[in-house]
Amino acid sequence: MPSKEELLAKAKKPAEDAMKLHPFYKGKMQTVPKCCVRDVNDFAIWYTPGVAAPCKAIKEDIELSYEYTNRANMVAVVSDGTRVLGLGDIGPEAGMPVMEGKALLFKYLGGVDAVAICLDTKDPDKIIETVRLLAPSFGGINLEDISQPKCFYVLDELRKDCKIPVWHDDQQGTAAVNLAGLYSGLKIVGKKIDEVKVRFFGAGAASIATARILISAGVRPENVIMADSKGTLHKGRTELKEEFPVKWHFAQTTNPDSIEGGPEVLFKDADVVYCYTKPGPDVVKKEWVSSMAKDAILFACANPIPEIWPWDAKEAGARIVATGRSDFPNQVNNSLGFPGIFRGTLDVQATTITDEMCIAAAQTLSDCAEKKGLSEEYLIPTMDEAWVYPEVATAVGMKAIEQGVARKVMSREELLKVATEKIQYAQNMTACLTEKEFIKLP
Repeated sequence: MPSKEELLAKAKKPAEDAMKLHPFYKGKMQTVPKCCVRDVNDFAIWYTPGVAAPCKAIKEDIELSYEYTNRANMVAVVSDGTRVLGLGDIGPEAGMPVMEGKALLFKYLGGVDAVAICLDTKDPDKIIETVRLLAPSFGGINLEDISQPKCFYVLDELRKDCKIPVWHDDQQGTAAVNLAGLYSGLKIVGKKIDEVKVRFFGAGAASIATARILISAGVRPENVIMADSKGTLHKGRTELKEEFPVKWHFAQTTNPDSIEGGPEVLFKDADVVYCYTKPGPDVVKKEWVSSMAKDAILFACANPIPEIWPWDAKEAGARIVATGRSDFPNQVNNSLGFPGIFRGTLDVQATTITDEMCIAAAQTLSDCAEKKGLSEEYLIPTMDEAWVYPEVATAVGMKAIEQGVARKVMSREELLKVATEKIQYAQNMTACLTEKEFIKLP
């Protein structure tokens, strides 16, 4: 067992390496052709005069834009830089490394082409209008790192009238992987989803979206308590009505006994606690974890440092501890969800991403982990298990077809084949570029 000092040194290394390798590569994404260029005569096909023919065809039938361009595989990663990781409002330029990283994960893990777009506005209506104007160029929109409460308004407004799927990964993506972790954790500890007491330390976008999905999946609202920086949400928190209507909804529908207080009451006798507050360590105290129920499950998900180090939480009595970090066991991170979810969504050209599609993804992630062998340190698959992403894509695509929100209908076998081929293509291309030294090793 490594010492605490060794674990801390390991935890700091990714940040140290990031400061060396980001300037080495000067960014993480680039644009490369996907069509052949045998000689300059091919430009007459790909550009003028030949390109006029597909343009006229699309003018007659806009749906052909999904066949004649890369739109069917193109996602915009849109942010205003107001809620970047655990860093807060750092601005659009400072948010770019995260959005580029998101685009990299989209491509490598999901075979999805993604473009980082950071907007120089904090006005939610301007964000909505900009995304609406950009929509004809993309097959989907991934909203990212937008502060609450406006993130709820932006997502809801765009989903009303955009003809392509719009999703906020900090909401729906986080919720899907959190549900997957819960499914697996409950299998390990032998508790039922409709009986566990679930708590949320932090009432931001991630917690609220996770609570919504968990309740849709079977967690009972009366078994849920949420807390923000001012304490638990309950019917007496009337100040939430105007400024935070989403929080006010949960103040009315959860915590039926109107329990008041801070984290010390939130953790007491809880079976499951999701933490989305601020980077730690020591944001969550060991004595709070000690007050949880037997066989407790703790999700300490702040980035880049969890609210409590996993080894401290285990010492305090938690049976299962998950974080958002890939260098610790039990990474419960959006990167395990959104690449496959978007892959499946795009492959069937779904018009939206429903809660049921997210739940299907969560069930698949848990089932894939169970096939390999669940344990207290293996809740859901890790990012290097490439076979999982096509499975998630297939489950999502099949659910979209079942719900009638898919433009294209395929069999399960066809969906799995398409997703597998596109993801393998992206990974093989990256390997080839590295082997040929177009991507140089540091």
